Amino acid sequence: MSPITTKFIQLKTAVPGPKSQEMLAKKEANVPRGPSNTTPAFVAKAEGALLTDIDGNTFIDFAGAIGSINAGHCPPAVVEALKAQLDQYIHTCFHVMMYEPYVQLAEKLNQITPGDHAKKTFFLNSGAEAVENAVKIARKYTGRKAIISFERGFHGRTLLAMSLTSKVRPYKYEFGPFAPDTYKMTYPYYYRSPYDASPEETDAEVLRRFEDFFLAEVAADNVAAIIMEPVQGEGGFVVPSKTFVKGVKAICEKYGILLIADEVQTGFGRTGKMFAMEHYDVVPDLITMSKSMGAGMPISAVTGRAEIMDAPNPGEIGGTYGGSPLGCIAALKVIEMMEQDGFLDHANKVGDTILKRFEKFKQQFAEVGDARGLGAMCAIELVKDKGSKEPNKELTAKIVQACYQNGLVVMAAGLYSNVIRVLSPLVISDEQLEEGLNVLESVLAELCTPNH
Repeated sequence: MSPITTKFIQLKTAVPGPKSQEMLAKKEANVPRGPSNTTPAFVAKAEGALLTDIDGNTFIDFAGAIGSINAGHCPPAVVEALKAQLDQYIHTCFHVMMYEPYVQLAEKLNQITPGDHAKKTFFLNSGAEAVENAVKIARKYTGRKAIISFERGFHGRTLLAMSLTSKVRPYKYEFGPFAPDTYKMTYPYYYRSPYDASPEETDAEVLRRFEDFFLAEVAADNVAAIIMEPVQGEGGFVVPSKTFVKGVKAICEKYGILLIADEVQTGFGRTGKMFAMEHYDVVPDLITMSKSMGAGMPISAVTGRAEIMDAPNPGEIGGTYGGSPLGCIAALKVIEMMEQDGFLDHANKVGDTILKRFEKFKQQFAEVGDARGLGAMCAIELVKDKGSKEPNKELTAKIVQACYQNGLVVMAAGLYSNVIRVLSPLVISDEQLEEGLNVLESVLAELCTPNH
């Protein structure tokens, strides 16, 4: 690959360097194969949108801890708040002795999530836990058992969340049997709509299928909730239309089904609004949140209509570490950052810059079949040729590897593992973003066929 001028990327060794190689050997001896790793390096320091490994190599981060670092690595306000909290108390368990940050964060999320109805919020540790508990609450409130998720959806790796997830390898293979009363519906994928259907025709057909589904698979009056990502994350950054999301909400209202918005990856500014559901003018009944909520601290939340959230009796939901003081303090500071003037504007500017370059890549390279995104949640889809749209998983893996070898951390996604997704911290500077995109373009130029 032709060298490009770099200011922020500093590579002192090959990747992985000797110290990372030494740690990789220890990791292989002591850690099971199951937890996968995108980049074969070990971090020593992280700040903003930059990662420095133990060999002294500095990377631009386009992965953001799989969308957990919208506020950037080690935001100073969050770090200082955490240090102050450590001097007071680390953990008492909210179920034993309560603490103010838990209530303060609940109050804040009730205020900023979509809808002006009365809401309540409680906290857990991970996105999967939030999904599991949202389902528990929906079942308790409705007295129904069935849950509908969508093809290509990702909701976590625990049993119920894995059952709702729609990708066999690596998430579900040989891990069954799965949780009962979980069903999957079609989610529009406009780039791959059959028969070259228009987005409008695709939406109409997918929404029509619900009626057949309620006849063939599960009765509507047995369905407690439909859970959907406002933009599919692991599924390939597939963005639905407002018509589709509104149509799903209408079906829910028609049959008394709750709508759960899984905003674990889309929330907290990623799509240019605080929550992605705001793009569709749809108010869900329950919202699950995690990832960028705590700037890297493990915390998740379920927020919903007060009467729904009050359905479980005392002790029926919760957990020892749910809503830890450190997580709550971090989340309060993250929200404070994101509510400042200009934060979401910058997120939209980041997204505009990425998508314009991605559209250019689509014109430049024969294997870039599609460019899409919402706000700063952007992706390109790699194919073997634009006519057949056959997924190009092998090329995608080579691009990811070539990127980190040249100082850019990116991740793949998609049902076919043929999508390059960008989840860079939203605090990334214009110069860092440009440099990262230049590296990606240089890698594509090296590995792809130019369009003629």
